[in-house]
Amino acid sequence: MAKIYTIPNIITFVRIILIPIILYLLFSDNSKVVLIAGLLFIISSISDYFDGYLARTLNQSSKLGTLLDPIADKLLIAAVIIVLIDTRVIADIHVIPAIIILLREIAISGLREFLAKLNTDMPVSRLAKYKTTFQMVSLSILIIGLGFELNDFLWNLGLVTLWLAAIITLLSGYNYVAKGFKY
Repeated sequence: MAKIYTIPNIITFVRIILIPIILYLLFSDNSKVVLIAGLLFIISSISDYFDGYLARTLNQSSKLGTLLDPIADKLLIAAVIIVLIDTRVIADIHVIPAIIILLREIAISGLREFLAKLNTDMPVSRLAKYKTTFQMVSLSILIIGLGFELNDFLWNLGLVTLWLAAIITLLSGYNYVAKGFKY
């Protein structure tokens, strides 16, 4: 029987458990509470690197970790995007890159599921890792900007990085779809 409670899996479980806490804190009217949400989001984002690193270093890779790690990323990013749209941190034309990010995640998840039924694996590309990093950095900036009551510099920087994340997201999605067409 495979070990479920490995250090990398525990880190991933904690990331998933933190999602509703982060979301709850984001709805606060108290800017210090929002900054705590931002700190938790940043910790969750950084832990994404460490769970994979530790899984490889400690030889604790598992099927469960392989399944849950990308799900944790997608849940964290999608949930925060939805809250930032709801709170109008992401608004107007800037909703477009947010929607691009959400749609790509859904489409590629569906493609991966389809390919899995064909016993075909599609490993995570380097570009997809950059995509996730850019998304997490962008959302971190936007949350911190919200915590500082939408400091214009941080807000604009967050929106620019959101657009860049959407471009990388599209490129990454295109690469997966191109590979998927082979099957």
